[in-house]
Amino acid sequence: MTSFLNELNNRILLFDGAMGTEIQKFAPKESDYLNNKDGFNDSLNYTRPEWIKKIHMDYIKAGSDCIETNTFGSNKLKLDEFGEGDKTIEFNIRATSLAKEAASELGKQVFIIGSMGPTGFLPSSNDSDLGNIPLDEIEEAYYLQAQGLISGGCDVLLIETGQDVLEMKLAVEGCKRAMVKLDKHIPIISNITLDQYGKMLLGTNVQSAYTTLSNLGVNVFGLNCSTGPVEMTPSVQWLCEQKEIPILVMPNAGMPINENGMAKYLMTPSEITTKLSEFVKKYEMIRIIGGCCGTSPEHITQLRQMLDKLDQTKGQNSDDYADVSVSSGSGATASGAEQPVK
Repeated sequence: MTSFLNELNNRILLFDGAMGTEIQKFAPKESDYLNNKDGFNDSLNYTRPEWIKKIHMDYIKAGSDCIETNTFGSNKLKLDEFGEGDKTIEFNIRATSLAKEAASELGKQVFIIGSMGPTGFLPSSNDSDLGNIPLDEIEEAYYLQAQGLISGGCDVLLIETGQDVLEMKLAVEGCKRAMVKLDKHIPIISNITLDQYGKMLLGTNVQSAYTTLSNLGVNVFGLNCSTGPVEMTPSVQWLCEQKEIPILVMPNAGMPINENGMAKYLMTPSEITTKLSEFVKKYEMIRIIGGCCGTSPEHITQLRQMLDKLDQTKGQNSDDYADVSVSSGSGATASGAEQPVK
């Protein structure tokens, strides 16, 4: 199998959909979580591995080229909240193994993407609680998580749902330090999340976030979560106009609504596919699409069908499509992603 970055030159890659909302379909009880700690989704890698493998397998069957590990909350600071911070590396190795097993059992070759979510702190904030943390603790939290994901065999590290640019900068630094320690370099994707007005949680706009993170040498810059694809449109347009590094777009299934205290996502597979189809036809810099909260294997199935139809059209009208040259970036090289073990 070719490297992840080489694949981006050749075709648009399809990520999977949501993990959290798929877990909720199993109606987990408190007793399903490690030490009965309700909501500790990442602990299900140990207590209900069959659930997590099924979610991975459902997305692979739907046509995902890439599947994310169930490690969104497996940085040390989040694991500390559940008393498991000293097992950060082990948690991430375990999750990576489950994703690889799911692909292997189906006999499919997919890229394993190491998911790295926020720590729960906002180091740029003046908030006495959320902003009151030494920066080296945040960097260390991601450094340990990246070690686990790389050691487990991930092909790519995904820093996602970024809400604070400073935290994301520290995450990139932690990832790079882990690569040096393990002498294995793999691509880094950085995804920020924007509100419906195009701003991050602390007010940073997409232009500032992109400039900061692209200058750190990330290989792909993306948008995920928070809104549906419609609200992302102005930001997607600006990002693609830069024509510098590949762009990832992974929206929610529309803006969430509150129903009986629960977030509900109403955008259907055909609706989200229609909008993402418009994006990939219009913007050649979009090289990865997928779904975030509220998206399911049904959404991914329709996205797969859409991309396959575009590939057929590309083959018939090859002169109409431009090749996008993908840089390996200054911080991660393509060589480390040459041999995904699936």
